[in-house]
Amino acid sequence: MSTYDTGNTAVRRTSRRTESPTENGSIRPHDNHTNTSDITLRKEDMERMKAELIRHIQSDLNELLERALSDSMQSLYRNTRTKPDQTHTQDRHKPGQGKVFVARCSLLDELFEISHIRTIYHMFIAALFLFTISTLAVDYIDQGKMFLDFDLFYYAFGQLGTVVWAWTLMFAYTLLGPYYILSIWASLHHSCGWRTCVSAVAALTLCAAQTSMLGIFPVYTVLHYQLPPASRFIIILEQIRFVMKSYSFIRETTPAVLTSTPQKGESPHYPSLSSYLYFLFCPTLIYREVYPRNPYIRWNYVGVNFMKILASLFYLYFILVRLCIPVFRNKSNQPFSTRTLILAVFHAAFPGMLMLMLGFYGFLHCWLNAFAEMLRFADRMFYNDWWNSTSFANYYRTWNIVVHDWLYYYSYKDFLWLTGQKLRSVATLLVFAVSALVHEYAFTLGFGFFYPVMFCTFAGIGVVFNFAMNDKRKSPVCNIIMWTCLFIGQGVHVSLYCLEWYAQIQCPRSGTSFWELVTPRSWTCNYQ
Repeated sequence: MSTYDTGNTAVRRTSRRTESPTENGSIRPHDNHTNTSDITLRKEDMERMKAELIRHIQSDLNELLERALSDSMQSLYRNTRTKPDQTHTQDRHKPGQGKVFVARCSLLDELFEISHIRTIYHMFIAALFLFTISTLAVDYIDQGKMFLDFDLFYYAFGQLGTVVWAWTLMFAYTLLGPYYILSIWASLHHSCGWRTCVSAVAALTLCAAQTSMLGIFPVYTVLHYQLPPASRFIIILEQIRFVMKSYSFIRETTPAVLTSTPQKGESPHYPSLSSYLYFLFCPTLIYREVYPRNPYIRWNYVGVNFMKILASLFYLYFILVRLCIPVFRNKSNQPFSTRTLILAVFHAAFPGMLMLMLGFYGFLHCWLNAFAEMLRFADRMFYNDWWNSTSFANYYRTWNIVVHDWLYYYSYKDFLWLTGQKLRSVATLLVFAVSALVHEYAFTLGFGFFYPVMFCTFAGIGVVFNFAMNDKRKSPVCNIIMWTCLFIGQGVHVSLYCLEWYAQIQCPRSGTSFWELVTPRSWTCNYQ
């Protein structure tokens, strides 16, 4: 190795430079300076040798640790048997057939152990304090008062009583409806001779129930009670979550019932209600009868995460009050033009990016980790290092792994299975179409007007970026391009929705025709 060569060179060099005795055995006085220089050179050689040795050891240790972690995850999946009924689940869900859950921490929790990353986190906290102080100062100078006014919160989260009882009804149905409909079908499927008729009746009953309770009822509640924006989003997002959860339970349970062959006199294996109840609250959209669990709950960790969620809401409030509302309230008095749009987009880019970061940190990290900790759910990979992505394909995969897994296994993989592993590009387009439609549905009902910005960015620009900036792009320049596109994209979202919001207020609809409902008011509103 080069390390040992360096050491031998150092030894030969120092042996030549050691003190040289004279003919009578004494040492010359001027050799003291030479000895000092030799000692210095020896120290430099030893430091170089030590640095090179440490570098080689670190490289070898990193390789060994990565190999050990990979082997331990595989052995954990193969050997972990915590309950007798876990055998059925693990037999059905082999690594090549679906998502495998393993115990792992969230990436940000690991990164915050590094002081340099923690300093960036402290900078965001300092910015929150700065927003608070500036708001207090401006309110004191303009209005002579020095207290924070949270009227925006009171308006946005109004009618919470309606939200609570509507959510309770949706949850009760999601827990009991699909579970018992499938339970009755499973018991009759193996004991009744009319299997096709039983399956058809069960499918029709389930479709009717799902459409009524998770389709029509939430939309009726939002529109009939004219809920404010935040309350609307709670109902609609919970509706989408319950639909995805119940579909995963149906999708995972039905094949197991069809392929099981119970002995005479035995009932077919069917999941317990407690496992389904746990699934409805745990932070994943892929159903399993058992998940890796932590041995205990860190309640201080839960409390800290809920405090961070509250801080994120206050952060969002200050961004809206200080950076968005004053600007777009004034811009709403100007006619819609290319100049107005460009100025609005670039002004909204920074606050829009802050909103994206807050949504990521407050929900995907704090909210999901808080519920995972309370339920001892051990697989905390809700996201990956999307900020390092050099392609939009990788960004879409790592930004929200919870939703990505559902789309991948139930849209992409199932479509490939139906087409015989063909038409992969069509399967990708299907995933984007589903995602775009759901995002547009949530924003349309959440804001109370139709403005297909989300659909166009997902189904149009998002598809183009996915194929244009694919995984072959590895240059750091591509990461810069990705971040630039994110800033511009968030500016487009925030500016267009804010302009439309104020246009809807100043120029309300005069009719209920189809074109009146789908035409953006900001395009035609006359502010005179």
